[in-house]
Amino acid sequence: MTIWLIYAFSNVKNIKKLNDQELQGRNKSSWHDQYKDSAWIFIGGLPYDLTEGDVIAIFSQYGEVVNINLIRDKDTGKQKGYGFLCYEDQRSTILAVDNFNGIKILGRVIRVDHVSNYKAPKDSKKIDDETRNLWKEGCAPKKD
Repeated sequence: MTIWLIYAFSNVKNIKKLNDQELQGRNKSSWHDQYKDSAWIFIGGLPYDLTEGDVIAIFSQYGEVVNINLIRDKDTGKQKGYGFLCYEDQRSTILAVDNFNGIKILGRVIRVDHVSNYKAPKDSKKIDDETRNLWKEGCAPKKD
């Protein structure tokens, strides 16, 4: 087993443990609260043949997806098995983390976790204005 795989399974178990503690009332507030300013999630362990559309179709069960960044090999363009997804509403991230973390998709256990400070990829000429604006401004709830 590779070190990454051990790390990924450990994180899946840790998130499940936090959720169990919350359900039993051991925590005064939700562990999700520290991510209330970010609508981004990390998704790892994805099958390599999934497209952005496939991932959006799966993750849209818990909210409107407004942006996705599947990490790809620069030379081949093949998906590397992980990426980032942004929801329109931050509350959707809680549902996605709680319900998708540790499930199997096409035989692979995926890891889903919050992202507190998403850093957009370096500017590219290939992205449209709307995506560039989302990367610049983010898609977390606006503070009043």
